Amino acid sequence: MPDPLLADSVTKLDGAAGRVVVTGSHGGVFAACLAFRSGARAAMFNDAGVGLDRAGIGGLAWLARLGMAAAAVDHRSAPIGDAGAMLGQGVISHANTLAEALGLWPGMPCAEAAKLLEGASRPAGTCPDIREARQELTPVPGGRRLVLVDSASLVAPEDAGQVVVTGSHGAIFGGEPANALKADAALALFNDAGGAATSRLPALQARGVAAATVAAMSARIGDARSTLEDGVLSACNPAAEALGAHLGLPARTLVEAALRAGRPQSGGSPPTDSA
Repeated sequence: MPDPLLADSVTKLDGAAGRVVVTGSHGGVFAACLAFRSGARAAMFNDAGVGLDRAGIGGLAWLARLGMAAAAVDHRSAPIGDAGAMLGQGVISHANTLAEALGLWPGMPCAEAAKLLEGASRPAGTCPDIREARQELTPVPGGRRLVLVDSASLVAPEDAGQVVVTGSHGAIFGGEPANALKADAALALFNDAGGAATSRLPALQARGVAAATVAAMSARIGDARSTLEDGVLSACNPAAEALGAHLGLPARTLVEAALRAGRPQSGGSPPTDSA
């Protein structure tokens, strides 16, 4: 068997067919779907602090029903978005029934678990059609758009200067600051995946982008609407503080402040947002 395929993001699974995949992504249902579609033999994710409604590991039981063994690494043992660290120092926190049958248990080193998963049967069948959502709203005509994306991978260049609410974790995958966000939004929100996933915030501050995370226990990771409607701020950068952000503030309140800041002036032209 080849070594496990390491992927800091589950969106980068080229060459996964027949292999055990260790991905730095959270273990939500859509991430699990991408792992299944890659043709992988088995997959390991980061548990992202488990979070509200256990969204950070929701994909494990879902994969068991499709015949794929899967497990999650404790976010306290290895940072989300870093598959190498997960394999090198991570420990298992959760496993689905198929992974348990192969001998995986909570507390087992990720590297040991990866070897056991090599004995998994390769799943067959088709994956249900599950897609991440992107929705755009313009609460004030001529004002900033509110862009809701379940994954930051759905951010587009035209989202520069807009308010972007994501379901993604707040860590930079692969350790590359350019991966913080695809556009210089007016405000960007993420999930803290258990508390430590905040490295996008200083990277975006350097680009002049207001950014904050919501606590994983307050909003479902992978669900932008939950970030907006349920989220409570757990960290923010200085640019977000300038908009009124502070720990414990409802995410919706910060979003409304950013939208008001981009509202057209009465009797004049809409403001121009810088990218």
